[in-house]
Amino acid sequence: MGILCTCAPSPAPAQFPYAVHSPELLVELPKELEEISGLTLFGDDLLAIQDENGIIFRISTADGSVQERILFGDDGDYEGIALVGDEIWVAESNGRLYQVALPGKPTQTVTKHKTWLDADYDVEGLYYDAAGDRLLLAGKEDPTGNGLDKADRYIFSFDLTTHELAKEPAYSFPRLNDFSPSGLAIHPQTGHLYLTSSVGKQLAVVTPAGEVDMLINLDRDLFPQPEGICFTADGTLYISTEARDGQPARIYRLPLPA
Repeated sequence: MGILCTCAPSPAPAQFPYAVHSPELLVELPKELEEISGLTLFGDDLLAIQDENGIIFRISTADGSVQERILFGDDGDYEGIALVGDEIWVAESNGRLYQVALPGKPTQTVTKHKTWLDADYDVEGLYYDAAGDRLLLAGKEDPTGNGLDKADRYIFSFDLTTHELAKEPAYSFPRLNDFSPSGLAIHPQTGHLYLTSSVGKQLAVVTPAGEVDMLINLDRDLFPQPEGICFTADGTLYISTEARDGQPARIYRLPLPA
């Protein structure tokens, strides 16, 4: 593990606080989750999706066991997941969003929302920004034909009231070392964005102003394909990695040092 870039000064800690070189293994996942692609917190558990089947998995943070499976759609390329109140939102790589009512509610519904993004953007990350009451979508590529600088990476916001995706990016930051977001979350204490990249096996810390504060190499043996990422309220970090090169999919827990 090494820090490739420490950019402009910011309120973030001068040293990366998480032991990414020695994370706690929560679980080696079963075959049905070998393509795990999105992760979010759900009370004391985690919610996860994998990028082939329209199933939401509830996973225990105590032992990593699958507690529940929620069918919400047909097979597809599902990449991001977020919890908003009593609804689960799922992002497909083509920019389509699925609004899923939690099981047990009076009406069990799934609503699809089409955005102006398409498969060229390759949506990979979804996050609920509670402070702005909006969803944030991150993709591997720059949307074509929109005039934005190809040298940067962009995150777009989805208004949960109007169900419209903004044309102007909510965040932009330089694409260093071919960094291509595969997941994102906001740190509950610092407000910084943490983004995984399966390309290059990296983790970026981006300030609210769009400055790349840190770009960190992850251990390829531990994180052969880092995708899902989320935080608990106390700052504990969870990262999931897909199965690759004979290694199973895994979820790691990275607590803040005491």
